Amino acid sequence: MGSVSRNIIVVAATAVLLAAATAAAATLGASSVSLPELAAWLVGGDVSDMARNILENVRVPRVLAALLAGAALATSGALIQACLDNPLASPNVIGVNSGAGLAVLLAASLVPGALWLTSLAAFAGALATALIIFALSLGTGLSRLTVVLAGIAITTVFGAGMNTILIVDPDAYIGSSTFLVGGLSGVLMRDLAWPAAYIAVGLVAALAGAAKLNILSLGDEAAHSLGVNVRAVRLGMLAVAAVLAGAAVSFAGLIGFVGLVVPHLMRFFVGHDNRWVVPASALAGAAFVVGCDLLARVLFAPYELPVGILLAFIGGPFFIYLILKNKGDGLD
Repeated sequence: MGSVSRNIIVVAATAVLLAAATAAAATLGASSVSLPELAAWLVGGDVSDMARNILENVRVPRVLAALLAGAALATSGALIQACLDNPLASPNVIGVNSGAGLAVLLAASLVPGALWLTSLAAFAGALATALIIFALSLGTGLSRLTVVLAGIAITTVFGAGMNTILIVDPDAYIGSSTFLVGGLSGVLMRDLAWPAAYIAVGLVAALAGAAKLNILSLGDEAAHSLGVNVRAVRLGMLAVAAVLAGAAVSFAGLIGFVGLVVPHLMRFFVGHDNRWVVPASALAGAAFVVGCDLLARVLFAPYELPVGILLAFIGGPFFIYLILKNKGDGLD
């Protein structure tokens, strides 16, 4: 079987998995909704008032939030890894998520109630952090592992900044404890309007730039000889990654490791061609977060675990595995 045929099958299977995870997440929970009721609601048919209330006010906003956050963070991770040529990089590892989180809390403290400003602030914070990491990786000649350590240091500093804001202004962000670990409980449809627009634009831009990322993988000199402006492409794709990560953080909080785990898994199945890695990561990331959020809701029922905690249990060991796996590949 050719690689293209195999990749088509992988992407199709991932899309089916995403559909199944979405249906399960919409129907299962403390109060279950049957699949026929979900199907009837989708086509505007008659459903009970209880089922309609559960779907419209709880399940659908939460599932949509998980879909958007997963697709955004996984795609952001794939772009960052390709731009920095660093298998250990991801939005949370190099501090992009924390930069977005700090900007969100600053905006919430200084301009309370401005929902449109939240997404814009998250993008600005994510972009500023991405540019810092870009400058460190290219301007100072640091190794890839040192760049990751610098990102962890930046994350620590930004985390201290967020905690300072919440101590000085405890009312700056409602549900701040969930925001700091990453969670989707209480997300409303109105919270998703602006982030969804940013994520849609970011995903289109990521797909459009995937072919140029392939050229960058040939090396800077080869890319220049093929007429590619290496620095412009890297900066542009990092900006797209910042848009995606910042938009996700604005409503999902500091969810981590999606952008680290998912792109690696997808490269195992579809190879290193970013024209396949990017869409596969978007689909798999959405399915991953939807599935993890469902598990976080039902595993400890009637208690609910923020999905960010479950993802940390998965992503932390995976990060250690990657460090050990790549230690001999010039990371240090």
